[in-house]
Amino acid sequence: MLRTLRDAMAGTALLLAASIPAQAEVTVAGWPGGPEEIALRKAAEIYNDAPGRTDEDKVKLLFFNREGFFDKLQADLAAGSTTFDVNLVATYSLGKYAPFMDPLTLPASAADTFSPTVLKTMQYDGKQFGVPTDLSMHFMYVRKDLMDKLLSDDAWKKTYGEIAEKHLGKALAPKAPDDWNWDDYAATALFFTKAVNPKSPVRYGTVLQMKNLLFNMMVFGSVPRSYGGNWMDGSGKVTIDSAAYRIALELYKKLYDAGATPKDSLSYEFPETNAAFGSGQVATMLQWNAAAADLDNKDKAPTLAGKVETVAPPAGPAGRFTHIHSLGLGLNKASTHKEAALKFLTWLATPEAMTDYAQAGGSPALSDAVVAKVPNRPDLVKLGRFAGQYGFVMDGGTSANALQVYEAQAKAFTGFWGGTDTLDGALKQADEAMTKLLKP
Repeated sequence: MLRTLRDAMAGTALLLAASIPAQAEVTVAGWPGGPEEIALRKAAEIYNDAPGRTDEDKVKLLFFNREGFFDKLQADLAAGSTTFDVNLVATYSLGKYAPFMDPLTLPASAADTFSPTVLKTMQYDGKQFGVPTDLSMHFMYVRKDLMDKLLSDDAWKKTYGEIAEKHLGKALAPKAPDDWNWDDYAATALFFTKAVNPKSPVRYGTVLQMKNLLFNMMVFGSVPRSYGGNWMDGSGKVTIDSAAYRIALELYKKLYDAGATPKDSLSYEFPETNAAFGSGQVATMLQWNAAAADLDNKDKAPTLAGKVETVAPPAGPAGRFTHIHSLGLGLNKASTHKEAALKFLTWLATPEAMTDYAQAGGSPALSDAVVAKVPNRPDLVKLGRFAGQYGFVMDGGTSANALQVYEAQAKAFTGFWGGTDTLDGALKQADEAMTKLLKP
């Protein structure tokens, strides 16, 4: 989830530990707080209680504070710490951790549990370094009630076409959200914006995450990727200054300048965006999958529950895409209990283990056959399908400096959106920073 990922980047912190049970030999350094910790605790309990499980094979759990988690973990791995045998890893930290971890050979059952795209989120330099336990990706959230009327009301259709012609230079007709391309999304967002269409029943057509924050670049990245954009080409040359990124950056700018998203969107990330959509005054939103459960909860979003539909992000000329990254668990190269640790990781990659993990609140992207065994988690159906069909990781997205690349993009692109830099200037700034960060 975005909030927990954001919190993890803040600083250094003390160590918090919890064991299951005290005599276990294998120590697992897991992600602290939130559903990931709850799910891992349950999975460890089930694993340890399995018939015939010896004390030497049982696992105990170790949790650092969220603040500074990744920095502390990297320091411990680099120092050859034997405090833990299995450690958390994230897609964007693979390049930093891989030198201090052993690659894995997952059981054949892993292919029944996860799609190749999901397994790839835990791969670096062609090798598997983790079991993907939790996946983050993006949905396009839309107000079903508003879209139903737009598709059936002739007066609304006429106004929609006029707005599309005026602002986008194209004669467009409303479509079902699952059939949108980015022009359809833009036209819909403009139609439901009071500053553009005074008769709109809501104030804003969309809400964009435009704060100078690396995680917002992950949300934005699905747009240029659908136009064929990438960080690098096959030779390793940075390709950020491209038609794909220009179109995507200008789309955000057009919607912002038109008032389709709140003017303070330049300070928005996950919680502010969710709050804006949850107010009932926004028609569409590109947002992390973690928001889905809350927005369909009558207690947390009483004005929206039952009115929200989620689809994959709109299509571009190159196809339909959503950024994905995983949290997972891999093997510390310095582990002194590798055989037992590998038994746990092998078990974790099975359909049975991931079923238990999902039922306990985790968010793995599972195959349809495995998801069918978790009827209380309907949100996982789309998570697995969308990840397999539309998921992508940018070339360089698992490099040692991936996080810094996102940070460089955020600094440059928010400058353009906020009007402090030109499009050419923003792309030049991003290109220069990325070239340094991604050099071989």
